[in-house]
Amino acid sequence: MALTFSDIIEHLTAGVQLPEGTVDKLEPGAAGTEVQGIVTSFAASQYVLEQAVRLGANLVITHEGVFYSHQDHRSGQEQDSVCLQKSALIASSGIGLYRFHDTVHRYTPDGITEGLLRELEWEAYAERHLPEVSILTIPEMTISEVADYVKQKLNIPYVRAAGNLSAACSRVGVLVGYRGNGHTVIPMYEQETLDLVIAGEGPEWELPEYIRDAVRQGKDRALIMLGHAESEAPGMKLLAERLSRQFPEVPVHFIPEQPVFQIV
Repeated sequence: MALTFSDIIEHLTAGVQLPEGTVDKLEPGAAGTEVQGIVTSFAASQYVLEQAVRLGANLVITHEGVFYSHQDHRSGQEQDSVCLQKSALIASSGIGLYRFHDTVHRYTPDGITEGLLRELEWEAYAERHLPEVSILTIPEMTISEVADYVKQKLNIPYVRAAGNLSAACSRVGVLVGYRGNGHTVIPMYEQETLDLVIAGEGPEWELPEYIRDAVRQGKDRALIMLGHAESEAPGMKLLAERLSRQFPEVPVHFIPEQPVFQIV
């Protein structure tokens, strides 16, 4: 029996209670379409879509929105040349796009965080997985050494760090995506006796300013920001590996992207 888009989606969402107004949906694409190949990615960028066409994959599973909006708000984009060209590629290719965001963040542990810990080879150091953060005790090293290690394991050119970079750390909180905000993170430093938080991104006037004041007060608390994509792409890589094992009859590819920002 042919494997369809619906079969893949049912496998991905099994046992997960999605919130009202979830962004997870198949658009475009018909649920009964036979799967020829699957591509997973952090975002369905122009490059990722072009690679899917080249590989003969007709289902792209993307973590983030296709048209630059979490809730898929496209007002004002109707005549934008970038959006029109991307829409034309999607229409001409016949690719189905499945947004896979809310579901994977509701896995236990969070499927995106799990991918990041796996890429860092820190799974064995995880003590607890909470809905938004994983608490780890890693072998002691300085903040600077952690930054170098993370860059090497994730193959990224830079991270942003705040705090005393020569301070030793072992208690680490790991958060992905846009969870690096003050409301989420600041209480964790004392509740979980954290030395360091590693996050994707967050408002720069919240958590980084807290770290500035903590250091001024003589407290060795630190922060490393990876970037949103850099923190979440490993989770989509892990998804591709799992789908490949579950459905060996279908080619599955993870398509990575280069960091969107350059150091200048």
